[in-house]
Amino acid sequence: MAFWNWKIFESVNKPVFFISALIIFATLCFAALDSGDASTIFKTLQSGIVERFGWFYVLSVAIFLVFVLGLAMSSFGDIRLGPDSSEPDFSYASWMAMLFSAGMGIGLMFFGVAEPISHYFSPPTIEGGTAQAAREAMEITFFHWGIHAWAIYAVVGLSLAYFGYRRGLPLTIRSSLYPILGERIHGPIGHAVDILAVVSTMFGVATSLGVGVMQVNAGLNHLFGVPENEWMQLLLIALITGAATTSVVAGLDSGIKRLSEINLILAIGLLVFVLLAGPTLFLLQAFVQNMGGYLGSLVTRTFTLFAYEPNHWISDWTLFYWAWWIAWSPFVGMFIARISRGRTIREFVINVLLVPSGFTFLWMTVFGNSAIFFDMEGISKLGEVVTTNMPVALFQFLEALPFSSIASILGTALAITFFVTSSDSGSLVIDIITSGGDKEPPVWQRIFWAVTEGIVAAVLLLAGGLGALQTASLASALPFTLVILVVCWGLYRGLRDERARKASHRVASSLAVDGVGVPWKQRLRSILHYPKRAQATVFMADIAHPALLEVARELSLRGVESSVNHQEDRVSLLVEEDAGQAYPFEYAVHLRSYETPSFAFPEFEPKRSKASRFYRAEVYQGEGSDPYDVISYSKEQIIADVIAQYDRHRYYLHLVS
Repeated sequence: MAFWNWKIFESVNKPVFFISALIIFATLCFAALDSGDASTIFKTLQSGIVERFGWFYVLSVAIFLVFVLGLAMSSFGDIRLGPDSSEPDFSYASWMAMLFSAGMGIGLMFFGVAEPISHYFSPPTIEGGTAQAAREAMEITFFHWGIHAWAIYAVVGLSLAYFGYRRGLPLTIRSSLYPILGERIHGPIGHAVDILAVVSTMFGVATSLGVGVMQVNAGLNHLFGVPENEWMQLLLIALITGAATTSVVAGLDSGIKRLSEINLILAIGLLVFVLLAGPTLFLLQAFVQNMGGYLGSLVTRTFTLFAYEPNHWISDWTLFYWAWWIAWSPFVGMFIARISRGRTIREFVINVLLVPSGFTFLWMTVFGNSAIFFDMEGISKLGEVVTTNMPVALFQFLEALPFSSIASILGTALAITFFVTSSDSGSLVIDIITSGGDKEPPVWQRIFWAVTEGIVAAVLLLAGGLGALQTASLASALPFTLVILVVCWGLYRGLRDERARKASHRVASSLAVDGVGVPWKQRLRSILHYPKRAQATVFMADIAHPALLEVARELSLRGVESSVNHQEDRVSLLVEEDAGQAYPFEYAVHLRSYETPSFAFPEFEPKRSKASRFYRAEVYQGEGSDPYDVISYSKEQIIADVIAQYDRHRYYLHLVS
């Protein structure tokens, strides 16, 4: 028996899992066997991508930003990511904490001081070390870490959440293309899209892990004299990957959520300390001015490529960031989709764009402007430090503040916890994709991907350090940028089709559905009745299934092919002539079990068991409306409901044709 048929692989999407793993490990073998040649090839590849495709990255990111803002401001913004009655799964505070930690935590620790200082001394077009250079340094930093980055995440996350929670499709990248490809997303094209997502995510997360471990090593060297070299970094990757594996095994609620909340508390603590211990008044003034400068230059910088004045600066900074964010987008997009069920599109976009960006702007102002202020006043000279050893910039900066040792310990702890949350979140997301959208995949798969991320980061560090990490992001992001552009079109098509389906529901038919026209006594009896498993099973076998068979036979007599599929907890009617469309007509009745309400049997309340459950026979509708219970319907009423829904579907096809 082939090894891929082993029982442990039952939960994986085999083409996606094995091909993704093959591509990743083939790249690692190449880099590990000849790190010298690999480093040279990485540099050549990076310059080639920047030279030929820089314009494509810049234009694509601008499109992503305009697209999500347009959705939020349109009537589509009222659509909920889930059934109309759904509520968010997480509190607002927990949602923001997880979103922030998964999105940019390690990067903020690494670049919070280093990037503003670097731009201050080496701006792209003006003289460095001046007041004008300081202003431009902060505008550029805000630009790289602002709403453009989160627009990329928002596109992917919004599309996944919409199709996953409102359309009932698997929580994978391929589901976003359903309005374009229809059922073909389950074939080779869908596999290819998910493979690109896995590879892009792996190298994007590995870039962050490599950056993070360099900073952890720099912090330990600064505090305790721990050697700062590749072998120590490999040891740290092994130790922290072990911690990340433990967290990802614990799961989203027990592991990732708790660590994310700890991250946010520690980050706010360090931020407040620097704000109060540093030049507080200057920082408050600078924050306001930085915001104005950022907003004032937003459009110009969005489309700047230095076409008339070629400059390698843009490849080292803007294009690297855009590629890094795109490479991260399957990971962060999937993750924020996973935690955003129940929120509206407008709420999702506004919060994802503005809240993390606002915190990031404050962070960059407090750390970046403080570092620039210290240099201007001669308190601390960080320019040479950033040039020679960027990871240690944060700790050299903290030396200029009181309680510097405590602050450095806190900074190192933050780098470690951000490392762990990035790794465990990335592992969970890759695991979901390679499992075909299973939100709770087996533990061994989570461990496999968590360990693989650590190995990828280690090999890339050995093969060329930060340069190799940058190249990995640029190369893996390029094909996935095309995928995200198609995802934008697929999401728009899906939203447009939903609007058409709702219009068809309003005007197409006056037949009784969702209980309208069913005798009121029958409806009341159904509301007060709590069927057990045996009764629900009888309903599916003796009423729902025969009703759908009768409709199928009538459709066949009229030249319309259809099929009925009956499983233990589900019976469905599919019109075959619609099967190749993005939204075929399917009338599906699902059995759903619920905890019996406490008021149902008040006399037994003290003795009620958690196993006490009742069943509903819920009709699933692809347009995302709330399911309704038909377990009290007769066979004739089920048939009438099917015909009404089919009438609506035909009118919908008329609207979108």
